[in-house]
Amino acid sequence: MTTRTTARTPARTTIRVDARPGAGRPISRDLFGAFFEDINYAADGGLYAELVQNRSFEYTAEDAPGWHSLTGWDAVELGGGRGELRTETADPLHPANPHYAVVEVTNPGEGVGLLNRGFDGIPVEAGASYDLSLFARRPEGEPTSLVVRLTGFCGTYAEVRLDGLKDTWTHHEAVLTATATDPEARLLVLATAPGTVHLDLISLFPQHTFRGRHNGLRADLAQTIADLEPKFLRFPGGCVAHGLGLGNVYRWKDTVGPLETRRQQPNLWGYHQSAGLGYFEYFQFCEDIGAKPLPVVAAGVCCQNTPGGQQGVPMGEMPAYVQDVLDLVEYANGPADSPWGAQRSAAGHPEPFGLEYLGVGNEDEITPAFRERFEMIRTALADRHPDISIIGTAGPDPAGADFREGWEFARKLDLAVVDEHAYLSPRWFLQNTTRYDTYDRGGPRVYLGEWASKGDTLLNALAEATYMNALERNGDIVALASYAPLLARSGHTQWTVDLVHFDNNDVRLTPSYHVQRMHSTHHGDEYLPHTVTGAPATTPPPDPLRGGGVRLSTVDTRAEYRGLQVTSGGSDYVLEVQARKTGGEEGFVVGFGAVDTPDHYIWSLGGWHNQSLTLQRVCDGIAEDVDRVPGPIETGRWYDIRVEVAGPLLRCLLDGVLIHETEDDRTDPETFSVSTVRDTASGDLLVKIANLTPYEVTADIRLDGTDRAPSRATKTVLTGEFTDRDTTPHTSYIAAGVAFDCAVPPRSFTVLRVEGTTQVTGA
Repeated sequence: MTTRTTARTPARTTIRVDARPGAGRPISRDLFGAFFEDINYAADGGLYAELVQNRSFEYTAEDAPGWHSLTGWDAVELGGGRGELRTETADPLHPANPHYAVVEVTNPGEGVGLLNRGFDGIPVEAGASYDLSLFARRPEGEPTSLVVRLTGFCGTYAEVRLDGLKDTWTHHEAVLTATATDPEARLLVLATAPGTVHLDLISLFPQHTFRGRHNGLRADLAQTIADLEPKFLRFPGGCVAHGLGLGNVYRWKDTVGPLETRRQQPNLWGYHQSAGLGYFEYFQFCEDIGAKPLPVVAAGVCCQNTPGGQQGVPMGEMPAYVQDVLDLVEYANGPADSPWGAQRSAAGHPEPFGLEYLGVGNEDEITPAFRERFEMIRTALADRHPDISIIGTAGPDPAGADFREGWEFARKLDLAVVDEHAYLSPRWFLQNTTRYDTYDRGGPRVYLGEWASKGDTLLNALAEATYMNALERNGDIVALASYAPLLARSGHTQWTVDLVHFDNNDVRLTPSYHVQRMHSTHHGDEYLPHTVTGAPATTPPPDPLRGGGVRLSTVDTRAEYRGLQVTSGGSDYVLEVQARKTGGEEGFVVGFGAVDTPDHYIWSLGGWHNQSLTLQRVCDGIAEDVDRVPGPIETGRWYDIRVEVAGPLLRCLLDGVLIHETEDDRTDPETFSVSTVRDTASGDLLVKIANLTPYEVTADIRLDGTDRAPSRATKTVLTGEFTDRDTTPHTSYIAAGVAFDCAVPPRSFTVLRVEGTTQVTGA
């Protein structure tokens, strides 16, 4: 219970915690995890430590407009050398890797070959060693050699000669040790004799990968994820899991085994997936950082945003697809002498990975095709692997038809967990901190699988800290939560809200990253009752329905509007207009309410490539979906559009048919939030305070029911201005005991750790 004060001076707020053993309720120990998807160049060019771009010559125009098999490579002719560079597909290294480079030398000069610039350059450090590997073939003529160099603006940094090229594909390895530091070095591969050389899978890895793993991960990025101490790691997505079209669905079997046998494919975010970072590497990374693996497989359907909409795996192929899912569990958990356990063992891991969770589906439209295929997968898993917790899906938004139908379907199947997603404004999260208080404790638990407030400032982070306090309070029903996306390569982002930004040399941590880490590294398994009195008051939110403004527009569409009329009855009103689409890709956009402010409403008719009718609330300038239903807008037809506002009630009608009906959320945002939890393993008690008010607060903290508390507590604080993007937390010690004061800055998130408070008075 929280009572508030309206004082404009620093408030004195009392936080009483019931610290008696048994006074709290259990919360999920797996609550805070991490989400990894290959978006924003998070894998190739990111976490995956490979330094060569397009190492297998498999880029195509399907990856990105203008790309081809030699994208990332330049032909090189040195010292009078003459020759030709091209790619071919006859007799490849492996059918899954059909393209290879052909260097045809007519005059070797000082070398003819090809050069790779990596991902915005190849970063090398003086004294560091790099593992070179490639496959080569000399289709005719005498055995010859290759010269491979690391070069840059300051000349050659390392060189090695590879001898003994044969007339069959042969693997060659060497070590290059750089003599200089250069963030934009290049890899040069040269043929030194007349004739033809075939090359494939030209790879360069730093020897310093995370945990020294072969085919491993970029050490600093992997450590950044490890520092979050995530209790689980979700992979490979996200939308990548179910792909654009059935041919683009992520098939886990295509990502294990020798690199040359892994099937590469376009990434639906507009670049390429080499599959070098595959399921074995994901599982191994989870083990290395102590996170439970949480893979997500497609539910037998591709993404509904595919041109042509959602498509299902043909029913005749579904038994094989279901078997692939069952084989995944065997790959993770089966004994080393089982068929797929043996393949895991051959990769270097005879022990099982200990898979507990498996997500089936991602943000899917809840169609009959989805239901039928999901149920086939669920039935097989429940029969063969009843110990696996199956995670269902409830669409892309925290409301709407797919959300409702996804939850109904999950309850019908008695699923363990349901995956919810929410990308919304900071205010939405502050207004919805009680969302899970009333969830049915007898049904499936919640996985908040993808969520973030839209933005990367301290305001966003503090809103997220507040919401995570609420997740802890509801840690009995919310089993798992993971912010998304995780990584973003600077200059190559497809999603603007990301936890960690990086380039070849640097990693930038957002305020949201620090909040995630503060919560995850100070996590407990028992939520303790507490009361808060004297908290600073909150400011009521603006009313986006008031103001009476109207804005008519289009997006990628030509349209006509006529007969606009607004009938007012006091503060209530009715908006009527007729509209006709005359051309273009989408439909009509009708804004209403306080349209000249950052808070109003938009009704988008024929949005999402003319697939839906979507009601949106614009909150602090950020548009968020309130309700979305299928529905295209026809060209050349007049439509009657009607919007009715009566108090907080909002109704939207199209040609007299009710499409949306909702109430505007007038809930006061929670701007002073407290969570109190205990880690029963250590006995430590944790007090977390999110203060989004402009007031400094003196928190009078009282631990009731215990006489055992140390004389000091660890205090970690993240604070600054709401607009800050680079603020970092600082840690100090304060005097503590069973009753003590703690200064809480304005615009801050504070975590207090009081060690060993489990002994009770009279025990």
